[in-house]
Amino acid sequence: MRTNLTKKDLVNLVYLQLGFSKLISENLINDFLSTIIFNIKKEKKLKLSKFGTFLIRKKKSRIGRNPKTKETKVISSRDVVLFKPSKEFKEFINNLND
Repeated sequence: MRTNLTKKDLVNLVYLQLGFSKLISENLINDFLSTIIFNIKKEKKLKLSKFGTFLIRKKKSRIGRNPKTKETKVISSRDVVLFKPSKEFKEFINNLND
């Protein structure tokens, strides 16, 4: 079973299942992903009902160490994206294993 799902795979799924042309399918996927990314950056939080919530969290700067050279460096502060699955999503995943 494949573990990676590419944008091209999504375009082909929309093309096959909905019958749109590949160009329209590609534009649809690109617009969908752009909308998600834009809203996460703007609002710092995006909830997709029955799927989950994306959050942006600020990580503080910290000291890191290269395990090979033992050299220490400061890792700068940055924003990270977190995903918290919804209750329905968790139930769906757990029911797949039954």
